[in-house]
Amino acid sequence: MLAVRYQNLWTKLTKWEYWPFEVVYLPIFFYWLWLSMKARSFFFFSAANPSIESGGMLGESKFRILEKIQDRFKPKTLFIPMPLDMNAILQRIQQAGISFPLIAKPDVGERGWKVEKIHNPDELAAYVQPMRVDFLIQEYIDYEIELGLFYYRFPSQHKGVISSIVMKEFLTLTGNGKSTLQELIVGDERARLQYHVLAAKYPALMENILPSDEKVTLVSIGNHSRGTKFINGNHLINNRLLDVFDGISQSIPGFHYGRYDIRCKSLEELYDGREIKILELNGAGAEPAHIYDPKFPFLEAYGVLFHHWSVLYQISKANSLNGTAFMSLREAWQTLVKLRNYRKLMKEG
Repeated sequence: MLAVRYQNLWTKLTKWEYWPFEVVYLPIFFYWLWLSMKARSFFFFSAANPSIESGGMLGESKFRILEKIQDRFKPKTLFIPMPLDMNAILQRIQQAGISFPLIAKPDVGERGWKVEKIHNPDELAAYVQPMRVDFLIQEYIDYEIELGLFYYRFPSQHKGVISSIVMKEFLTLTGNGKSTLQELIVGDERARLQYHVLAAKYPALMENILPSDEKVTLVSIGNHSRGTKFINGNHLINNRLLDVFDGISQSIPGFHYGRYDIRCKSLEELYDGREIKILELNGAGAEPAHIYDPKFPFLEAYGVLFHHWSVLYQISKANSLNGTAFMSLREAWQTLVKLRNYRKLMKEG
């Protein structure tokens, strides 16, 4: 639909939350160069989290990071090396006590690529068939609240800082008893950006009229690129929450800087450290994602990003003084080649 294309183009031009990563991060690129000169290494960030490959910036394994987290705080997760036939995969799922629906996602993922909620073995077979890279099967956590919580702690300090919380609002539409699902999608700015994906996913439902006040969640994956709305949740930060994540973070060897993507049943249980499930832990490459709230000021967002890169440099420098070596040029080149080959396989799938 030509009208949808032009409307989406206007949205992407006028709303900075949709600008390409390369555009948003251009000023940060020059700041990274400056910090690299100070550190005498382009790869100073690799020392931020000594126990994570490249500090969590380039091609790190999600599964290896999850292995470092206490079992009570994470979903059941399986590493699936490819190629592996469906019978073997289903057997491993059964042995692990994971039931459908479940989550499947690449072990080395980027911005929500190929993260899917799988409802049955047929859907899993369709997911596996084109897959060329190792991936994870993860227990689906059906908790109401999903958050991204950014935490950092300087090596010399016992207490850390929660510097960002983003609340995630899944792509949901409400019926009016008159409009078809297709019309509701076209009429909603955020859903309209996902029009072609949604039309391919729900072809049989596009002409259905949604009853008045009935809600339908179109995407249940909490990625901005998949239509999830990010909302500034920094008002949720308090000392109780910091105590919880100080405890979790200090139990993870060599972790100082990154974002927890979590689900919880309620805020009270979150503050008590109960019923928290860490879906992912992202290291040096993580963002304080509350800045992507549509109401968050553009210039203030840059202040947040510059601050976090300054903290990343300080933590990395402190760890290097304590004996953690920065990634060498050779190691970086090997990592980049590996990542390039991985991305090539991703595209083939």
